Amino acid sequence: MSKTRSSRIVRSAAPLTGQRAHEIQAFNSVVSMPIALAADVRRASVDNLNQLLADTITLRDLYKKHHWQVAGHTFYQLHLLFDKHFGEQNELVDEIAERIMMLGGISVAMAPDVAEMTLIPRPPKGREEVPVQISRLLHAHEIIVKEARTMARQAADDGDDGTNDLLVSSVIRTNESQVWFVAEHVVDEPVVRADSHDGQATGGTGRQRRH
Repeated sequence: MSKTRSSRIVRSAAPLTGQRAHEIQAFNSVVSMPIALAADVRRASVDNLNQLLADTITLRDLYKKHHWQVAGHTFYQLHLLFDKHFGEQNELVDEIAERIMMLGGISVAMAPDVAEMTLIPRPPKGREEVPVQISRLLHAHEIIVKEARTMARQAADDGDDGTNDLLVSSVIRTNESQVWFVAEHVVDEPVVRADSHDGQATGGTGRQRRH
């Protein structure tokens, strides 16, 4: 093989690194998509969904933070529950982002941009007690469910059935289910005894004891 041909093969196999160019689509812009929805409808849905996406990413990451940092006698159960909910929120992140792209928009993606947009309060870097962790999660869920309901009604009024279906079938239902599982961990009930009708209490061994 000639030296010229050898150098040509080497150059063609080398990765082209360090490339830079202008964006091919700016954030907050919407390109034409042949999905029978007017541009203003798609733009409104994209704006709404990007806000929802920023908040969902934040809630997802809040679950992972608490998964790592949870402590106490419910550690094992909550460690697993928080990670399960993290995975479900991660699936929602993909669904929301992909819907934005289907509508011709650009989905928010990077952590600094998400931090600027989210409505969910930022937690401290350190570890918090379980009731505080759960309170933060429930507050974040409430923010998301409230905005998702409003967005779903707007999408329905605009005839954007795909966005409405995503919001109702995936976002609202997933968040409502997670709220139920998380909220039950802070119900103010005795851990080892339940009050009976005769004023006595039954312990974990089945024996009755007086207050």
